[in-house]
Amino acid sequence: MAKTPPPVRYCRFMVDGRSYSGQIRDNAVDIVEGDPFTSLIPIRLSYPIDRVKFLPPFTPKKIWCIGRNYVGHAKELNHEIPKEPLVFLKSTSAIAGSGDFIRIPDWAGVIHYEGELAVVIGLGGKNITEEDALSHVAGYSIINDVTAREMQNTDGQWMRSKSFDTFAPFGPAVLLQKELPASTVVRTMVNGCVKQQSEISQMIFSVPKIIAHISRFATLEQGDVIATGTPEGVGPIVCGDIVEIEIDGIGKLRSICSE
Repeated sequence: MAKTPPPVRYCRFMVDGRSYSGQIRDNAVDIVEGDPFTSLIPIRLSYPIDRVKFLPPFTPKKIWCIGRNYVGHAKELNHEIPKEPLVFLKSTSAIAGSGDFIRIPDWAGVIHYEGELAVVIGLGGKNITEEDALSHVAGYSIINDVTAREMQNTDGQWMRSKSFDTFAPFGPAVLLQKELPASTVVRTMVNGCVKQQSEISQMIFSVPKIIAHISRFATLEQGDVIATGTPEGVGPIVCGDIVEIEIDGIGKLRSICSE
């Protein structure tokens, strides 16, 4: 019996000054034509993974974010458990790629990392049911919802504190499948030390519930990204820190903190 091929991990990357669409395969990246929302055509040209510079897989149309979606995270910040998904938006101009810098202004106060599973919408829609929600998913990626924590608390709304340039590292790939195992782990490391580690089964609101909730009041579009919330263990980052967020099956998103 023929083996089922593994799910595609789509990426964008640069090598020798040129950018390409690609598919990660073991320790290589194969060039392809297409994008996560169309068919992918192999070009029969590959590069070793250590030669490439990953770019954001694409530029989202919108970045929807879910706050306090893990009980432990809500409690560590002394917040109540939400009764429905807490939704906010993050600017697309905050997007950065894996290996890029998180730029930390010296006037922005305490800055926190927040490692999160990102859902990529492949089929838009309005009033999507929970039962049908996963058919609207193109795949999954990783996002760091970097936050100016003091500013978040004083502003009364979260847009500024979450939307500094480079405050949304995204990638390195999109895993093209409709559903992830409940045992999938989100893990965040700072300078090699594990700070966050949780299965996505611990989310208060599941991916289908989040998609259904957002689509009740706003039309989801192809190319939207939903950041599904961060587990407990958030903490400060400073210039010189290296932040790595790893999710089973997707890869590792790496950022360097700088001024």
